[in-house]
Amino acid sequence: MLPAFSAVIPAFNEASRIDETLRLTLDYLRNASPESELIVMNDGSTDATSLIAREALEAAKIETRLLENVPNRGKGAAVRLGLLAAQKPIALFFDADLSTPLEETPKMIEPIAHGEVDIAFGSRALDRRLIGQHQPWRREQAGRVFNLLVRFATGLPFWDTQCGFKAFRIDVCRPIFEAARIDGFAFDVELLYLAQRAGYASAKFRCAGIMPRGARSISSTTACGCCGK
Repeated sequence: MLPAFSAVIPAFNEASRIDETLRLTLDYLRNASPESELIVMNDGSTDATSLIAREALEAAKIETRLLENVPNRGKGAAVRLGLLAAQKPIALFFDADLSTPLEETPKMIEPIAHGEVDIAFGSRALDRRLIGQHQPWRREQAGRVFNLLVRFATGLPFWDTQCGFKAFRIDVCRPIFEAARIDGFAFDVELLYLAQRAGYASAKFRCAGIMPRGARSISSTTACGCCGK
């Protein structure tokens, strides 16, 4: 069993899949970490995301909350507010498309729970052969250029800062959440940059497989970057 943690899902116009996402997430948490909580952060959706999420959470066997951003403020703001609302010692946020399998959660939570690191995050960069399904070539190349620019501009040692599968030790990282200002794209970079400025050391280890939901994994492991004091 995993120690209690807060799972945070930012959602914007996810009506077509939020019901299945929440069903799978609730099932996973009930079996793997029943003392955990699930926070859905609805970021001003204009479809039925909020209604569907509320109905899906009603019968949950674990702690749940549906929080609302009105109007839409961007994924960065939604993630940040969800992390600040977390009531467990560790918080993990992940995308509503479940592009990283929930079964990879222990590889994020356990290093933090054991005091090894303060931040753990999935990465697609250390071995791209292990990606279950690649994005279009132009998008992948644009991502590589972006991450190269990030490395030069910030000094961050990581080649993939954008993967939406990150866990934080709340008591250490709360000041970072409060100081962050980017509401949209690249909010991940800002959080990692603030962590670096705060003096965290960095390390890398093998971790979560990254794949779109429905894609068949060719491996259960890829790479993960971590920041710890």
